[in-house]
Order: sequence, then structure tokens, then C-alpha cells
Amino acid sequence: MSTAEQPTITIAGATATGKSDLALNLAEHLGGEIINTDSMQFYRGMDIGTAKLPVTQRRGITHHLIDILDVREEANVQTFQQQARDAIADIRARGNRPILVGGSGLYVRAATDQMEFPGTDSTVRARIEAEVAADRWGRHRHLQEIDPAAAAKITPNDSRRIVRALEVIELTGRSFSAQLPEYQAIEPTLHLGLSVERKILHERIAARVKIMWDQGWVDEVRGLLDRGLAEGRTASHAIGYAQIQQYLAGELDIGDAQEQTTIRTRQFARRQDTWFRRDPRIVWIDATNGDHEANTARALETVANTPCPEC
Repeated sequence: MSTAEQPTITIAGATATGKSDLALNLAEHLGGEIINTDSMQFYRGMDIGTAKLPVTQRRGITHHLIDILDVREEANVQTFQQQARDAIADIRARGNRPILVGGSGLYVRAATDQMEFPGTDSTVRARIEAEVAADRWGRHRHLQEIDPAAAAKITPNDSRRIVRALEVIELTGRSFSAQLPEYQAIEPTLHLGLSVERKILHERIAARVKIMWDQGWVDEVRGLLDRGLAEGRTASHAIGYAQIQQYLAGELDIGDAQEQTTIRTRQFARRQDTWFRRDPRIVWIDATNGDHEANTARALETVANTPCPEC
């Protein structure tokens, strides 16, 4: 079987589990190109806080769908779906292996699975946004009443997803949870996942947040505010970026901003793990020891010996 006929590979898992290193290693071994599925890495200038690999550290491997949005723009999974599928086809046309990597679970599925996404209505969206802004908890309770399955997966603090769920229900007359179908890929795909013991992962997250601060994360946010970060519905609420904006506005001191960023990143990692654990197709690799060479060897063994369900 030629490289162009080999299954697409996805690499999933929580933040700070080593996905980027594994993707680079697999791309080198398998003749691959990387497609980003981290929705925050779409944004130009959001580099430090998203752990975006600088071009100089990409080992000459082509990366797709990084730095494609301005911070004022809103990430759109429907648009991404077509972009990702076009990138997969383009990579295959050159005889290379598509390798998708990132922790945004819905975006991974949008690229590889049979999924349709309802459109949007600006008038309906604006009204629901105003309602959620005025009474987020009340709107979440309403979501619990009309779509308990969706409400169970969306926290009351996630205003953006509450708005989208209520909008989809109003526009389609169907539950929001019904928009996530069974796991069925559009073409042969092998799903790999990296897992790390929770205590170790929490330590890695805390260390990573400190390193990001030391690398100049606050200055990065200052620069992005000049480019309209505060106006972005998606980018402005990214973990860390929101807390640093509060620090710069005098609403948090620097210690509290760092601590809240660490806590929210841990919470996000837990949600990522929960999302990916639902997918029975993922072959999990224990990356607790942080040995990238061993993780790569295990992944290559899996690629060689474990046929994906759709093959």
C-alpha cells in the first residue's frame, strides 16, 4: 500500500501530554504533513499561550491550518471542516500522509467523521447571546430542560457553547446533542491518544504556565490587545489570555492570574480527556514518563500492526 493510500492519523489527548512531539516524529518516519486541530492555534499572534511551535522548531515539516485567523475573527467548525478535508486531499495528492494533531475534540471529528453542522442566524444568535449574558445560569437551566444530554456536556461557565446549543435547537427543532452522530469516519483513519497520570499532568501544566509567563506571555497579550484581542468572541476568552487581560486591567494581581490560568488549564485538560475517552476507536499510549522516543516507537508499532476499524 502506498503512502497516499495509508490511513490518515489523528493524535489526540489533553494539553501537555506531548502531542506535538509525537506528531513531528511520526511525520519524519512516515512521510507526513501535519494538520492543526487546536482551535486556538488558528490565531495569528497567539503563540506563547497556545504552545504553538515556532517555524524553526517544525523540522522542515509542512504544517497546515496554523495562523489562519485574526484575533477579531470567530473560529467556525463548519469552515474548518472543509479546510481540513481540502488539506487532507492536498497532502494525499502529493503522496504524503496526513497527520492531524490537537486537543479540540470537535474539530478532530469534524475533519475525519461524517458530521454535518447547522448554519447560523445572526438575529437569533444576537438575541440568545444577550439572554445568556443577562442570565447565564438561567439559560443553562433552560438547556437542561430541553436537552439534558447537551447540558450535561456544557458547563454553566461556557457561555459560547450555551449560546450555540440554544441557537441550533431553535433553528433546527432538534436537540443539540443529536448533532453529534455515531463515530463513523469518512475514510480510513487511525486514531492515537496520549494519556498522562493526572498528578503528573497537573505538574506539567503548572510548569508550562510558569514557562509561558517567563517567555513573555503578558507582552504577547499587550500586543494582541492593540490588534483587537478584546473584540474577539473566541480568542479573547482563551485560557490565560482572559486572565492576563484581567491582570492588565488591574482586576487580578499577577499571582492570581497565573493561579487561575493553571486551574482553568487543569479543568480544560479534564474535559479534553473525558471527550476523547468516549471515542472507542482511539488507541491509547501511556505518555506519563515523558519519553518521546518510547512514545514514538509505540505509535509506530500501532500504525504498523493495528488496522484501523474503517480499513
